Amino acid sequence: MGDLKAKTPNEVLDVLGRVCPYPLVLTKKQIEKMPSGQLLKVLCDAPASAEDSIPRFAEKSGFPIEVEKVGDHWEIYIEKK
Repeated sequence: MGDLKAKTPNEVLDVLGRVCPYPLVLTKKQIEKMPSGQLLKVLCDAPASAEDSIPRFAEKSGFPIEVEKVGDHWEIYIEKK
């Protein structure tokens, strides 16, 4: 897996202030709309979504993912394959 954080995301999804299951639901909807090879950056402040449900969805789907805690939120980078 390359360094996804070093790439410029094609889309940024802001789910700050949303609680489970909305960050995961909105992430799935956004990634479905994107063509293969594009990078989605998700801004999320829900720990369960950032540390569990979104990474699990990406791994099950075969999408490379990187999760980074930045201050009081997470930046999640998912590359659609």
